[in-house]
Amino acid sequence: MTVARSVGDVLTEHVQFEIECIDRMYCNVYVPHLQFAAGLIGYIQRQLGLPIASTASLAKITDAFGAAVHRFAKVNRVPWVDFAKGQRKDDVLHEQLEHFTATEGVVFIGRAQEKTALFRTEKRHDAHGDSYPWIVKTTGMVNHYYFYCYDDDFGPFFLKFCSYFPYNAKLCLNGNERAKRLAAKAGIGFTALDNGFATVDDVAAVQAICGSLGPAQIDGLLRKWLAILPHPFTAADRAAGYRYECSVLQAEFSLTQMLDKPVSGRVFFEQVIRDNLDIGRPDQVSLIFDRQLRRRGPRATPGRFRTRVITCGVTPSLHVDYKHTTIKQYHKEGKALRTETTINDTRDFGIGKRLTNLPVLREIGFSANRRLLCVQQLRHDPITGTDALAAITGTVITTTGARIPGLRFAEQRTHALLSALLVFRCHPNGFTNKDLRTYTAELRGLDPGTVTAGQMTYDLRRLKTRNLITRIDGTHRYRVTAHGLDTAKFLTCVQDRVLRCGLAELATATPTPSPLRSAATAYRTAVENLTTAA
Repeated sequence: MTVARSVGDVLTEHVQFEIECIDRMYCNVYVPHLQFAAGLIGYIQRQLGLPIASTASLAKITDAFGAAVHRFAKVNRVPWVDFAKGQRKDDVLHEQLEHFTATEGVVFIGRAQEKTALFRTEKRHDAHGDSYPWIVKTTGMVNHYYFYCYDDDFGPFFLKFCSYFPYNAKLCLNGNERAKRLAAKAGIGFTALDNGFATVDDVAAVQAICGSLGPAQIDGLLRKWLAILPHPFTAADRAAGYRYECSVLQAEFSLTQMLDKPVSGRVFFEQVIRDNLDIGRPDQVSLIFDRQLRRRGPRATPGRFRTRVITCGVTPSLHVDYKHTTIKQYHKEGKALRTETTINDTRDFGIGKRLTNLPVLREIGFSANRRLLCVQQLRHDPITGTDALAAITGTVITTTGARIPGLRFAEQRTHALLSALLVFRCHPNGFTNKDLRTYTAELRGLDPGTVTAGQMTYDLRRLKTRNLITRIDGTHRYRVTAHGLDTAKFLTCVQDRVLRCGLAELATATPTPSPLRSAATAYRTAVENLTTAA
């Protein structure tokens, strides 16, 4: 292989293999009935059989749970760590794993004081001045027990329990670590790359393992270790419906592309960071996440839309923010290009937090990774760009032999057509022949009645044969494709911001020549001198 010259060259010629996988999953583990005051009161009165609902009556459960955790650690000879303020828990895990030799078990138990939501009882008074207990939801600093475990299928993970009612927990796992464990058990040869793969004997088999991680597998891991580890709820509680459920708190979706040599990664980031700093603008972010963004007005889209370049030493990383979601792109261990989308709030995409929604979130995350790479590649691959331009401007011959003329870039009609496609990207229900006639006529300064349905059918056919639009099944409506959005945006920007402005500078005589005029004069003079010398 030659040395990479562009982003497109890196992605097409210098990627040895790639693997998509759910990376870090951070899940909320909770009992649904106990997340509100009325549910707590019902638990105290019906399950515990106490007439007065007060959190004081839960102290015995809290104490028993703490004692059970200490007893579990002592009986099973599990190391105990009281985390210091600011101490990195992952560092402790790596230290403990060096001494852990079993294929499965609890590596160590950690305890830390952390702020969390909880219930307290406060004293209130009725109309007669008599006091009575009242349960309110608040926050407080309480002990949390971290169970750092090693699973035979998932590898390292942790389950963290709050020591105070309603005893919510957090489950943290890594899909890439699971893939490495299952690949090793299946006899697939590989070398590790942190939480990924540096080399793989059978990429397709490993990708199939990565794709097999879903709600059922995560829920199975939770149920398995809830049966092993101590927790506050008894068998009677579970029989009465007080059962832990799981929801998505944070999900990372990664694409790892192993490069042939470190220089390929450096070429990629040198060009991407220089030319893609505007990806975080709202009009650019919408192309990556495929979401409608309102920039102004009472219904303006909340959240951050920005691009950040962060350097650690000499290693750069690119961050693109959309509301609570971030795409991070970095050079992993100087060997691989890692692109990962982290969804911190599923509601950014109109999706609930239940674990059953993971397949939909997976599609959003992996699609965002691919869209970012597509935008970057289109900007930097002139060969691909040449073919794409020829496909738009050249004649297309259909399977029936019909000749579909290309889009003439310099025509006002074509420019209006492409500009209208950008208008329709905010219309999830698509558009009709009549809609497009109206918008293109306005952009051309014409009366909509002067543009006939036949003329627009001709234009729709030109757009459709080039995959810029697609017809919605069973309707007479059309939708702009992702390729159509990218193409229309680029061509209209070039027309408005480069060609028109540049030609205006060249055609207009000014007392002080513009830089473009000066460059044109110098070029013309150089050509004349060369011709004269010849």
